[in-house]
Amino acid sequence: MADPSSIAPINPARNLADAAVSPVAKSDSQTAVSSAVAKLYDTYPFPPEPMLDEAPPGYNWRWHWPSAYSFCTGRRPQTDKVRILDAGCGTGVGTEYLVHLNFEAEVIGIDLSAGAIAVATERCQRSGANRVTFHNLSIYDVEQVPGEFDLINCVGVLHHMPDPIRGIQALAKKLKPGGILHIFVYAELGRFEIQLTQEAIALLQGNQRGDYKDGVQIGRTLFSTLPDQNRLRKREETRWSMENKRDECFADMYVHPQEIDYNVNTLFDLVEASGLDFVGFSNPQYWDLNRLVGAAPDLMARAAKLSDRDRYRLIEVLDPDLTHYEFFVARPPLEKTDWKNDETLMNAIPERHRCIEGWPSKSFFNYDYQVVSLSDEEFAFMQNCEGDRTVSAALEGTGLDLEGVRVLQSKQLIMLTPVEQ
Repeated sequence: MADPSSIAPINPARNLADAAVSPVAKSDSQTAVSSAVAKLYDTYPFPPEPMLDEAPPGYNWRWHWPSAYSFCTGRRPQTDKVRILDAGCGTGVGTEYLVHLNFEAEVIGIDLSAGAIAVATERCQRSGANRVTFHNLSIYDVEQVPGEFDLINCVGVLHHMPDPIRGIQALAKKLKPGGILHIFVYAELGRFEIQLTQEAIALLQGNQRGDYKDGVQIGRTLFSTLPDQNRLRKREETRWSMENKRDECFADMYVHPQEIDYNVNTLFDLVEASGLDFVGFSNPQYWDLNRLVGAAPDLMARAAKLSDRDRYRLIEVLDPDLTHYEFFVARPPLEKTDWKNDETLMNAIPERHRCIEGWPSKSFFNYDYQVVSLSDEEFAFMQNCEGDRTVSAALEGTGLDLEGVRVLQSKQLIMLTPVEQ
């Protein structure tokens, strides 16, 4: 096997695996790269968030099973007693939230870095996140974990794998029918300056590539030496410098031995290779073309004729600051509810979204930590969303109509459970 310290930084979006390479050579190369990645995270465990002796603050709705399921399907799940896999859990920052946000779930975390797993274990023990089991495993070997999962979380991992298609296919096999997979991967357009900096550091390191502490030192020297108006320095100072004060973050960004930066087309190639269904981006506001060219009806009409993929591509080339994609895919069948039928909606059970902050108030932070303000009618209805009260009962005396309920649901302020007739 190749010495991991000799593995040069690569970006498979620009350096895809050659189909002519023999399977044995390809396997050896992938093993060497995986070893290099493990070495990075043993040197710089990531993420480097401090440990707490209590539950972590706030929430990430994508890690809250009912919220994620409701976003994907339009309805609350039938049970909270689910199995969740944190695939590539790192130091357990996301894993800890998955445990604390999902009181009835069994959570399992896997990562190829033994050092990161050790930190994750301590983190969860200290905060009381006791319903979690960790395994020092690569995603490629996830079949060694028994059973299937309702929710798989894979954040910031696939883009660091030498064969992400093999990775996502391995995860797809562990999803239950109707299960959902949350993915976060890098986007190439908004990371252009990062790519150039990575290449500059690699060139300056020469045969010392794989010495991650040396790479961090070179990178920091570069940013302190480049002219004030240099494009790379300005991008670092205006966008990344706060989080990159920590060497763990700096190393993850600039000296990683393996990185893929996707665009919409290569992203959907990845999804199609998984055999899973694309459900949607978890930041739909960005993917609303109306915010960019809504003032030009002719352009909107032309765009309406595009395929979904081409329309997404149009949006990212018109607004190229996007640095990552967050989205859900699902193993079919995933049943969706649109709430167009009045009777079905009237009989549904409404529940206030759990990932909001500042309730009870007419103004509070929503699931994406954006401030929302309710009308008197909406506030009165949401106050009535308690217990097993139906939408019909919760509407009484509020002045809100069914369309108003649909608006609240579409804004992820309430979750709805259909009642079987």
